[in-house]
Amino acid sequence: MNNLFELHTMKCVACEGGVPPIPRDELRHYLEKIPGWQLSEDYAMISKNFMFKGFYKTISFVNVVAWIANQEGHHPLLEVGVNHCLVKYTTNAISALTSNDFICAAKIEQIAQRDAI
Repeated sequence: MNNLFELHTMKCVACEGGVPPIPRDELRHYLEKIPGWQLSEDYAMISKNFMFKGFYKTISFVNVVAWIANQEGHHPLLEVGVNHCLVKYTTNAISALTSNDFICAAKIEQIAQRDAI
């Protein structure tokens, strides 16, 4: 994967366990493709806090994230406040990171950059 464009055009693959996680030494390479996202200390989750000017814009963003999650069949953990939404991804079936997490993050990031969120 050479850039964000490639990640955000990919589709998630159904994961029911048994899928190997992304090796730790490759995680930084993936993380570089999604600006501003953070890797958890245990290497099992990525997250980013998005800030907004008002609750309506926050909820509009949440709806976009929900649409992406539904389309991809891969769902994040969301923490929603009046002016922010913290998005967290992990592959729950294996409690680790897979390409699905980065694909969804890249799709969100593309929309955030396009709409100057």
